[in-house]
Amino acid sequence: MKLDATKMKDWQIAEAAEEGMKPVSQLAQEMGLKESELIPMGRQLAKVDYQQALTRLKGTPTAKYIDVTAITPTPLGEGKTTTAIGIIEGLGKLKKRVVGAIRQPSGGPTFNIKGSAAGGGLAQCIPLTPFSIRLTGDIDCITNAHNLAMVALTSRMQHERNYDDARLAKSNLKRLDIDPERVQMKWAMDFCAQALRDIRIGRGGKMDGFEMDSGFQITVSSEIMAILAIAKDLKDLRERMAKIVVAYDKKGNEVTAADLEVDGAMTAWMADAINPNLLQTIEGQPVFVHAGPFANIAIGQSSVIADRIGTKLGDYLVTESGFGADIGFEKFWNLKCRMSGLTPDAVVVVATIRALKMHGGGPAVKPGIPLSAEYTSENLGLVEKGCENLIAHIETVKKSGVRPVVCVNSFYTDTKAEIALVRKIAEQNGALAAVSEHWLKGGDGSIEIAEAVMEACSEPNNFKFLYELETPLRKRIELIAKEVYGASGVTYSDEALAKAKAMEADPTCKTLGTCMVKTHLSLSHDPDLKNRPTGWELPIRDILVYKGAGFIVPVSGTIKLMPGTASNPAYRNIDVDVKTGKVQGLF
Repeated sequence: MKLDATKMKDWQIAEAAEEGMKPVSQLAQEMGLKESELIPMGRQLAKVDYQQALTRLKGTPTAKYIDVTAITPTPLGEGKTTTAIGIIEGLGKLKKRVVGAIRQPSGGPTFNIKGSAAGGGLAQCIPLTPFSIRLTGDIDCITNAHNLAMVALTSRMQHERNYDDARLAKSNLKRLDIDPERVQMKWAMDFCAQALRDIRIGRGGKMDGFEMDSGFQITVSSEIMAILAIAKDLKDLRERMAKIVVAYDKKGNEVTAADLEVDGAMTAWMADAINPNLLQTIEGQPVFVHAGPFANIAIGQSSVIADRIGTKLGDYLVTESGFGADIGFEKFWNLKCRMSGLTPDAVVVVATIRALKMHGGGPAVKPGIPLSAEYTSENLGLVEKGCENLIAHIETVKKSGVRPVVCVNSFYTDTKAEIALVRKIAEQNGALAAVSEHWLKGGDGSIEIAEAVMEACSEPNNFKFLYELETPLRKRIELIAKEVYGASGVTYSDEALAKAKAMEADPTCKTLGTCMVKTHLSLSHDPDLKNRPTGWELPIRDILVYKGAGFIVPVSGTIKLMPGTASNPAYRNIDVDVKTGKVQGLF
C-alpha cells in the first residue's frame, strides 16, 4: 500500500507499514547484533542483552552522536521525535549505518493530549500499538518497584506504631522512627490523574496502615526511571536503588530503600527492564526505545545503555532530549553526557513556523481547537519576532561548545518566505539551517537535514559543561537560571533555602548533579510568558534529593509531578477492532 500522510492518519500509516516490517531477528542481524544477544518478545519486538553486546563490542569505533532538541513548544509539540525519526530515515537514504535511541512514551500523554510520541506521518517508529501501550513492560516494572518502596515504608510505620521494641526484634527489625511529615516519595501511576496529587491514606483501624498525607506522581517522574536512564549496568542500578531516600526519621536522618531492606526486591522488578528494547522506523532502520519522557519533571532522556550500544553498532546514533533546549538539552548536556562519557557531535534544534508565530505574539494555541488564521497564512512579522525564542535556544547549545543545526519541521501551510526568514536568522546567529519534510515524505524529505547533520558532525567542537560538580548548589541553580533560561536572578521559599543550605553543608550532596523541574511551555517558570522573557526571577519553591540517581532536584514555579488530564483527551478516540484485535485511533 502506498503511504500517504495527507490522506491517512498516523495509526493507519503505521498499520499499513507494519505489514512489511522486518522481523526483529533480521533487523538485529543487519545492525550487527548476534543472535545470542537478542531476547525476542514476539516477532516484531525484542530486548537486547546489553551485557553481552557491550562486552563483545568493546574497543570498536564509536559512532557520531547526535542529539535532537527543540525551541519552546506549543502545547501541541513541534515534532521533535518525528524529526529524530526523519533524520534516521534520511541518513538511511544516504546509505549510512544509523541507529536511533528514543524514549518510551508515558501512558499519561498517550491517553491525554500529546499522543504516543512515536513520530508521525511517514516518520514513525513501529509497531505503533506496543510502542505506545505496554511495550515490554518497563514502565510497569518501574511503577511496581516504586510502589514496593512505599509499601515497605507504610507497613513499617504501621508496625513500629503497633509493636514495642521487643516485638520488632522478633521480626529482626530495628525501630526507624520515621517522620510522617518528611516522607519524600509518593505512590506512582503512569496516567495524568490530578485527583490523586494529594490524598490521605491509612484511614481506618490500627491494622489499616499508618494514617498520613500522601499522593501520587506520574511514573516517569519516579527516581527509578531516572536510575534506569543513567545506570551503567545492573550492578550500578542495584547500588543506586539502595541509596534512594524514601523518608527521614524524627532526628532528620535519611531513611533509604536499603534501611527498609526493600532495595533488593525493587531491583528484582528491574532486572529485565534494564535491557533496551529494539524497534524500527517505517523505513526499516533500527531504533532502541528505553527510559522515559518528561524532561520538565524528570531527566527526560533515553538510556545511557541504549546510547552506548547504539554508538557501537552504527556510523551515526540519533537520540533526543525532552522539550526545548532549556530543559531537555540542558539535562543531556550537564547530566547525561557527564554520566555516560559520550559527547555530541551535532545538536539539532527543531522549530516550526507555528511555534515561532505563537512566540511572536500570535493567538493562543490550544489542543482540540482549530488554529487561528495567523498560523495558516503568511505573517513574516510574527515569525521574525518569534525567532527571539529560537535565538535563545541556539545560544544555549553554543554554550556547550557545539554548533547547532536548526531544523525547520515544515508544515504544508508554511510559505517559502517564512522558511527563508528562519533560515537567515538561524545562520546569522551561528547555526547551520535546513528544512525537512519528513512527515510528508519520510527519508526522501529528510535528505537536506541529514546532510546538514553530517556536515555538523564533521566539524570539530569544544564541548564543555556549564558547571563543574564542585560548584555550590545555589551557584549552579543561578548559572542554569541566568545562562540557559535568561532569568535575572533566583529566589527561594524559606523551605527551599533551608534545604539548599543543608545540602551545601552535606558532603554526600556536594557532587550530585542538578536536575531542574520547570515548565516546558516557557523559558521562564511561568507557562504564560512566551518568546524570550526578560526581567524575571526564577522562584525555587522546593528542593528534592535523588541520591540513587545522583541528582538534586530544584522545583520551580507551580509545576506538579502529576500532570492533569484535559477535557478532550486522546482516549476518547482510541478503540479496538473486535474482529482483528487491532488498536485504532492512536496518534
